[in-house]
Amino acid sequence: MRIHPTAQIHPKAVIADDVCIGPFCVIGPHVQIGRGNEIANNVTLTGHVKLGEGNRLFPYAVLGTEPQDLRFNGEVTWLEVGDNNLIREFVTMNVGTTKGDGVTRVGNSNMIMAYVHIPHDAVIEDNVILANGVQLGGHTRVERDVTFGGLAAVHHFVTIGQRAFIGGLTRVVHDAPPFMTTEGHPARVKCVNTIGLKRRGFSPDSIEALREAYRLLWRSTMTRATALELLDHREPALEPIRYLVDFLRATERGKQGRARETLRKVHV
Repeated sequence: MRIHPTAQIHPKAVIADDVCIGPFCVIGPHVQIGRGNEIANNVTLTGHVKLGEGNRLFPYAVLGTEPQDLRFNGEVTWLEVGDNNLIREFVTMNVGTTKGDGVTRVGNSNMIMAYVHIPHDAVIEDNVILANGVQLGGHTRVERDVTFGGLAAVHHFVTIGQRAFIGGLTRVVHDAPPFMTTEGHPARVKCVNTIGLKRRGFSPDSIEALREAYRLLWRSTMTRATALELLDHREPALEPIRYLVDFLRATERGKQGRARETLRKVHV
């Protein structure tokens, strides 16, 4: 373990024996840090935090602070971060609330750039890129392999589907479908995320099938229900189409264009 003498570490913190902690860091009593983490100077880990293995935290990142929720009353809730994440300068991550399941979750191998905010009860899956200044609302879910442009903002309870691309400065107030590029203010589905899908190893046949689905769903004159029914019968065995159809139907079952709104707990 390499700990700078100016770091303030509570004796109850649980820290693996090979962790590197830089100058002027503050580590609280309920923090657990796994093997291989590199924590630069002036990082704060407070509250109930579980940090996996092999993460790199850059200066002034703050993890585990109270949620920015007026109804939070000091309950014991957690922030859980997986393995091999890159967490850049001034990133903030809050613990969960009892209005969710009490945990904010960040998965593995994510690149979280400077000034990103990950709020209470959010779920960030794996291999996500959050560019500088991306701001997420509470209870959001970002599925695997999503890429964000800088300064995008996401409304609470929104789901971003897997392998989507969210353009810079985009205002996302409804669920953003998987495999698609969503951009603008207000946000609109623009096209299939072809470049991202090629980088993820999608076959030409799968990409062409998604292009046809895009044309039916967002460029034809048929209703959404008709287009989904047609895709159900046309490509019943193609997994990306099946996932896209299920995602859109879940959004329709939700409220205000957000599937996760069904999880909202009403407080009187």
